[in-house]
Amino acid sequence: MDRFDWGDENLVSGESLVNYQAGVAVYDGNDKTPFEHGTLTLTTHRILWKDFKDRNTLLSLPLALVVFIEEQPSGFAKSAKIIVHLQAAPTNKSPGPVTHSPNQFVRFSFRESGEKEFFRDFNEQLQHRKWEQVIPSSTPAGQGARHRAGIMGIERTIQQRNKTTDKNITQAFQDLSKLMEKAKDMVSISKSIATKIKEKQGDITEDETVKFKAYLLSMGIPDPVTRETHGTGDKYYTELARQLSNVLEGPLKECGGIMTLTDVYCRVNRARGMELLSPEDLLNACEMFEILRLPVRLKTFDSGVKVLQLQTHDEEQVIHTTTDMVEKSGSVTAEELSREAGVSVILAKERLLLTEKVGGVCRDESVEGLRFYPNLFLTKAN
Repeated sequence: MDRFDWGDENLVSGESLVNYQAGVAVYDGNDKTPFEHGTLTLTTHRILWKDFKDRNTLLSLPLALVVFIEEQPSGFAKSAKIIVHLQAAPTNKSPGPVTHSPNQFVRFSFRESGEKEFFRDFNEQLQHRKWEQVIPSSTPAGQGARHRAGIMGIERTIQQRNKTTDKNITQAFQDLSKLMEKAKDMVSISKSIATKIKEKQGDITEDETVKFKAYLLSMGIPDPVTRETHGTGDKYYTELARQLSNVLEGPLKECGGIMTLTDVYCRVNRARGMELLSPEDLLNACEMFEILRLPVRLKTFDSGVKVLQLQTHDEEQVIHTTTDMVEKSGSVTAEELSREAGVSVILAKERLLLTEKVGGVCRDESVEGLRFYPNLFLTKAN
């Protein structure tokens, strides 16, 4: 841990983002640290870890200090990990969370999966070593490496490079602007057609109107809330929360009233098209649901898993249903309940843990994994 320093999210020249994974804990060797739940970001130059609750806590680890990495697969009640072996801390290192550590490695624990893709991208960046690459300066033809261009030659080279860069950027933004305009036009057309069809009577049934409108609007969220249209701060998050609640209420009803925040993030950004949300903006908006008394709520399980659920979601009914499923099957794992109930494995496990918490089921931990059984202590006592 003494290789980490307090960093920031500003990228240096030539640095770019590669991968991002939520729900990651940091270990100093085999020892736990206070950095238990955050987001891990891989760039071409660094590893960044940002705390989920304290947004100002951000750790930075230069890839130049990494010797090699290895995978540690998930096991019995243990999440998969990436072990990062490190060089000694440099003498001129910036301040960090730890001044001295006896360990020569750290571990990143992936509690919401995603470790395989992250490990693959991590290895690629270590092989490419982009943090060592320096943009070479142009050398006039016929001159050897020992000949240096004069100041005027250097200035001309820089001006030419800047001119080329500006031209490429301008062209790229023109193409991007055209694409965004097309996307906005398509959404506007879909809204217009849906409105006209809804107003049309006689020829088209109400069911067909609703269905066709759904097809049209599935192309994207019309008029997504952005910082450009709604400002910054609480006003932006308030309007974003209202829109998210409106958009997610239907999908939540379809999937049983509850959805992981990871699934919500993917679904919302897929619908927003070009106006993508950052994880921080999504989380801040979701935290406004209860304050605004919206029909959707943000809930954090004891394990740290964050979900969105309808305010009308009945946990007692979920516990009762889960208890019945376990009794009928004799015993279940999270994977088996996931298939039977039609929910993700993460939500299935949380349902079993919630039911266990109130005494509805009992667990059995063995080399085969975690399995839940009916609570005979409770039923036999009756």
